[in-house]
Amino acid sequence: MLTPDGPRSAVPVRGHGAPETSGSVPPVIALVVVLVVVSFVGLGVLLTYNRLVSLRLACESSWGQIDVTLKQRHDLVPGLVQAVQGYATHERTTLESVTEARAAAVAADAAPAAERVSAEATLGTQIGVLRGTAEAYPDLMASASFRALQDQLVRVEDQLQITRRVYNDTVETYNTAVQRVPSNLVASVFGFRRHEFFAADIASRAAPTASFGAQGRA
Repeated sequence: MLTPDGPRSAVPVRGHGAPETSGSVPPVIALVVVLVVVSFVGLGVLLTYNRLVSLRLACESSWGQIDVTLKQRHDLVPGLVQAVQGYATHERTTLESVTEARAAAVAADAAPAAERVSAEATLGTQIGVLRGTAEAYPDLMASASFRALQDQLVRVEDQLQITRRVYNDTVETYNTAVQRVPSNLVASVFGFRRHEFFAADIASRAAPTASFGAQGRA
């Protein structure tokens, strides 16, 4: 195009309806991206929370099995004491120790786990002493009723060892989830706390104490 001042280059004129071209992301796309990210994060939190709840319930269920087995052992102790008392009347100290240990274990049913484990360990020790004492009395060991009680105790304590191992394995899985990233973040926010292991071996062990009878009759 010629002008009085010389040739002028043509300048394109943008129409009113032409879209603007820029490097910015349209707001709608940005919103969709944010919603997708939030959805994935929310789904992850939900799945992690549900898994932690399931593991915690599994711990409680395993502890319930231990509780049932411990109560079965509590129920056997009076019969054992009575059977030994009928043949070993001089073993008063041993019998009283077992009775007191059972009472303490029963009283600790609602106590914190550590306190209860301690009480049950003491009871297991005293039952072991009682069984060792019984070995000093052949007539008692030959008693059918006492042998039946002994067999029941062995079965109960075998079950106790099994339930204790299951509980500890379950607690280990739960504690790992509570402490491992990123599930530990969800655990912290929603109040999931580590569980204590049932570490003590609370089963009774028959202690050979053949001298007890002689001491009692001395």
